[in-house]
Amino acid sequence: MRSSGHGDGAEDDPFEGGGASILRQPKAVWATAGASVVAFMGIGLVDPILPSIAKGLHASNSQVSLLFTSYFLITAVAMLVTGFVSSRIGSRKTLLAGLALVVVFAALSGMSGSVGQLVGFRAGWGLGNALFVSTSLAVIVGAASPGGPTRGGAAGGRSRAGGSAVAILLYESALGLGMACGPLLGAVLGDMKWRYPFFGTAVLMAVGFLAITAFLKEQPKPARKTSLLDPVKALGHGGLASAAASAFFYNYAFFTVLAFTPFVLNMSPYRSGGVFFAWGVLLAVFSVIVAPRLQHRFGSLKVLGGSLVLLAVDLVVLGYGNHATAIVCTIVSGALIGLNNTVYTELALGVSDAPRPVASAGYNFVRWFAAAAAPFLAPKIEEWTDIHIPFVVAAVAAVIGAVIVAVRRRALTLEAEELAPRHATEDGVTVFAN
Repeated sequence: MRSSGHGDGAEDDPFEGGGASILRQPKAVWATAGASVVAFMGIGLVDPILPSIAKGLHASNSQVSLLFTSYFLITAVAMLVTGFVSSRIGSRKTLLAGLALVVVFAALSGMSGSVGQLVGFRAGWGLGNALFVSTSLAVIVGAASPGGPTRGGAAGGRSRAGGSAVAILLYESALGLGMACGPLLGAVLGDMKWRYPFFGTAVLMAVGFLAITAFLKEQPKPARKTSLLDPVKALGHGGLASAAASAFFYNYAFFTVLAFTPFVLNMSPYRSGGVFFAWGVLLAVFSVIVAPRLQHRFGSLKVLGGSLVLLAVDLVVLGYGNHATAIVCTIVSGALIGLNNTVYTELALGVSDAPRPVASAGYNFVRWFAAAAAPFLAPKIEEWTDIHIPFVVAAVAAVIGAVIVAVRRRALTLEAEELAPRHATEDGVTVFAN
C-alpha cells in the first residue's frame, strides 16, 4: 500500500525515466506482460457475444453464464496447485504449460457443438489461465528492473523504489489492456461468427508461448517447495484473510458487471464490444495512472473504501436507470474497478508474512470463488425476482467489502507497516504501507 502522506507523488512516479521506469524493462518482462494481456483478454472475450452464443447453441442466459462460472471455479481451485507446480518445475515451465493449455482449450471451445461442451472446455481454459496468471505476476516481480534509491533516500521513509511497485503496475496494465481489448476482439470476430474469437485467442496465446520461449530464462526456484495447503495456511494471517474476504465480496460485484450486464444492455456485438472497450480503457487508466496518485494523497484504505461505496451506488443506478444510463454506469464502473484492483493486489502481496506467490495464491483462491458465483447467481436472481435485483445484490456485496476494510483497518495497516522491511529485503523495494 502507498503512503497516506500528502505530496505531488513525483518521486514515486513509475513513468519517470529512471531505472525503475515502467517503460524501461527487460524483454522477458515485456514478453510475460504481453502474454498476460492476451490471458486477460480471454476473460472479457465472450462478453459481447454471450447473446450470440446463446442463440447459436440454443441455450438460456443462465446456461451461457456458466462459461464464466466453470472458468473461474477451476481457476479458484487451481490456485492451490500453481505454487506446488511452479516451485517444482520452475516458473518458466509453469507459464509455458499454462499457455499451452489455453491454446488447446480455446481452440476446442471454438469447435464446441453444445453449451455443455463449451462450458467444459472453458473449465480447461481456466486451469491453463490459472497456471499462467498466478505465475506471471511473480515472474514480472522477479524480472522487473529494481531501480535505485528514491529521491529523499532513507529520510523519506522508503528504501528503494521500482521492482514490485512497477511490476504490480505492469500487471495491472496488462489486466486493463486485456479487459479492454478482449471485448473488442470478441466483437470484431464474433460479429462474423461466435466461434472465431476463441480461435483468435488460441492464435494469440500461441504467439505468447513463442515470445516467452524466446525471451524468458528460467527463474530461480524457491529454496522451499510449496505444498498444496500452504496458500490455505497463509490465510490464517489476519491481514491477508481480511483482504481476501473483502475482495471476495468486491469480486461478486465486479463480475456481476462483467457477466450479467451484456444481457441487460442487449446490444449487437459491435456496440457491446464498444461499451466494454471504453470500460476496459477506464479500468486500465485508473489502475495504472490514477490509483497510485490517489493512494499517495489519501492512503490505500481510504481509496479502497471510498471506491467500493461509489461502486455500490453506480450499480444501483445501473440497475434502475434507463438504457442510456445503464451504458454510462457500466463504463464508469471500469474506473472504480481499476482503483480497487490495484489496491487489492498490493494488499495481497504486502500485508502478510507469507512469500508473495503463496500469499497471492491464497488470496486468489478465495476471491475467484466470487467470480465463479456471480455469473451463475445473477441470471438466477433475475429469474426469481426481476432485472433490478441482481444489481442491488451486487451493490450490497460491494458495501460489505467496504465494511470489512473499515472494521479490519488495523490488521490491514499496522501489520503491513511491520512487514515492510522484510518485503523490501525480498525484492529490493518498499511494500507501500499506510
